[in-house]
Amino acid sequence: MVGPLELAANVFTALAIVLAGRNNVHTWWTGIVGCTLFGILYADNRLYADVVLQGFFVATSVLGWWKWARGDHGEPLPITHATGRNLLWIVPAGVLAMAAYGTLLHLTTNAYAPFFDSAVLVFSIIGQILMMQRRVENWPFWVLVNTIAVPLYYSRGLVLTSVLYAGFWINAVVSWLNWRRLARAHGKRPEAGLATSPTHSS
Repeated sequence: MVGPLELAANVFTALAIVLAGRNNVHTWWTGIVGCTLFGILYADNRLYADVVLQGFFVATSVLGWWKWARGDHGEPLPITHATGRNLLWIVPAGVLAMAAYGTLLHLTTNAYAPFFDSAVLVFSIIGQILMMQRRVENWPFWVLVNTIAVPLYYSRGLVLTSVLYAGFWINAVVSWLNWRRLARAHGKRPEAGLATSPTHSS
């Protein structure tokens, strides 16, 4: 049975994800509310890496909200691509971090499915950082995260949450295509560094 906590967490998080796909700045405050509620929910289900992840999301959502609203030297923060060079180290670093944190959880806690839970944590962090910079490549990382999260949450009896993340998977694919179109419309080539600015249409 779906409890009120899971329902509220899903509603706010769904709204945040849809707004992100639409490149809307209100994705951040709705995400803060949803992540706070999910943090409580995951703690109750021994998904400890996800609890840490929700705390990370809350902190970076505050920063992302400020960064998107502030823009780039008075101009809207544009959507751009991450460089291939950055992606070449980000992916293997993510795999190593997932293995290390999964091992830590496995050896020191009673965490459920620690390696899958850690994969959700690590690749969500990468996706969030790229989203804060308005990088198109944040979306394929969310596709990966949602692919792992759907069966993970379903296996813990969080049926509504697993259905929501299946919807997030579709949203990530659609948003990926939309952000690619916005990046092309902006007409910028990829710039070096994760912190290089990406386009604000909200």
